[in-house]
Amino acid sequence: MADVEKPDFSKPSTLTPLPSTLTPLPSTLYSCLAASAAGSPENTAFTDEKRRMSYGELLHSVDRAADMFWQSGVRKQDTVAIVLRNSMEFVIACFALAKLGAVAVPINYLVTKETEIKYILENAKCKGVVTAREHLTGYLNVKKQLPCLQFIMSVDFTGEDSVIDFRRYLTHAHYHHETWGVMAEEHGVATILYTSGTTGHPKGVLLTHHNLIENSRAAIKSLGPEKKDVFMALLPMFHTFSWTGNVIIPILLGAKTYIVRNLTPPKPWLVAMGREGVSIMLAVPQIYGVLAKEAKGFKKFFLRFWSFRKVRLCLSGAAPLSRAVKEHFEKAFRIPILEGYGLTETSPVVTLSLPGAKKHGSVGKALPGVRITVVDEHGRPLGPGAEGEICVWGPNITQGYYENPDATKELFTRDGWLKTGDIGVIDEEGFLFIRDRKKDMVIVKGLKVFPAQIEQLISAHPKVQEAAVIGIPDDAGNETMKCFCVPKKDMNIDKAELMRFIKSNMDAYKRPREVEIVQRLPKNTLQKVLKRELLKNELEKRTKIKT
Repeated sequence: MADVEKPDFSKPSTLTPLPSTLTPLPSTLYSCLAASAAGSPENTAFTDEKRRMSYGELLHSVDRAADMFWQSGVRKQDTVAIVLRNSMEFVIACFALAKLGAVAVPINYLVTKETEIKYILENAKCKGVVTAREHLTGYLNVKKQLPCLQFIMSVDFTGEDSVIDFRRYLTHAHYHHETWGVMAEEHGVATILYTSGTTGHPKGVLLTHHNLIENSRAAIKSLGPEKKDVFMALLPMFHTFSWTGNVIIPILLGAKTYIVRNLTPPKPWLVAMGREGVSIMLAVPQIYGVLAKEAKGFKKFFLRFWSFRKVRLCLSGAAPLSRAVKEHFEKAFRIPILEGYGLTETSPVVTLSLPGAKKHGSVGKALPGVRITVVDEHGRPLGPGAEGEICVWGPNITQGYYENPDATKELFTRDGWLKTGDIGVIDEEGFLFIRDRKKDMVIVKGLKVFPAQIEQLISAHPKVQEAAVIGIPDDAGNETMKCFCVPKKDMNIDKAELMRFIKSNMDAYKRPREVEIVQRLPKNTLQKVLKRELLKNELEKRTKIKT
């Protein structure tokens, strides 16, 4: 890839050229918020079931939180963990840390194992934790083992002496002249997001103010959202898809976001969608699939003419969107679903499919300022239509993994392109098609097999709800494939029938040799199937049989 011209990201963004007489675009997260608050202080920034906060009120709360963190000993480049459900406090804490030039470390609140909590806090060198009563126990236990952890704050005070009341401390924080200005720098790290790998400890992805803001501006330029749009933070804010799409982009626009604290039960947020006039929705494929199934009779009338009455744009990400789910939803709601592609390391958006410029099966074209290519196993760029590993270059690319030079080195090619670990094809028009995860690829007698292609075919069976295929290594160094199938509601799948279906629709070397019917697949909070859990359980089962 040495022959590909690399953009110079040290220069100012060219996504939105400004006349020389105007002030340059804000270059840090806090300055973006301050700009929107100055332009429309009375406009609603965030709302939920109980509260409504204007941009002026949000900025004031962020300034007070910055003073509060300063009083607690937080300084530039210090790290503070955020362990919260979607909430205004989540946003306030992150932007206050951003003002100080400190680093937010959002942690999945479903992580409860103390060994993993300790690893992340210790690895990130967190000075403090902002959390809630429901998540406190593990963090209080771990605090005793971590000298670096100086404070724990709770947004719903518990009365414990060792825990700081976030809201009370926020109200009584003293002004400090040191916090008057913005200490953050454009290329300074704004957040560390820990991603679970297939093996080993989670890795901390470093994302800068520049990464997040430029990715948001590029998405705005592609999709064309406006200040009058209303967003809905349905997906967890600790995930970059939701953080960029439901927090940073609306703040750049000066738009309103309705915050959903809990995904279940769905009725409260479905009612709120109509009340607040939600016009842009970001969700994972499973949510769109459930909504499409529920759109029957009176429910369909309620969903179409109340919940989705103002929705003009639906975006799907974090997992592949099947053709069946897409067609079913679009038929029921008459709203197109646009699919995107990205990963935490790319802040996260790499490509977007746009209305009037999309192809079936494609995740769209690269965002403005972002470049994509595919390479072979030797890192050589491949031409249109050739299958290879997807690599990305752009202002949205991470600096690497925190305190992990080996993993960082492995993440990039020799000339600085980020290796996604995904297999794909780029056609002559620049549309990207995802084939599979490189790490999920199975080698069957020397032949490459991509489970995603098999899963898609098996899921087309009329009785199959979803499927997951894994490769299981044997003593000879080969791999055999096993498929886990979830039946549709109130349906029974006969293994023999399914094997006949597989045999008649698939080449011999691609066929799973085993099929297991299960009621559910292990998934993370974004409904991605945890294949590592399936493989771990399968290997443990086989070890027991041998012994």
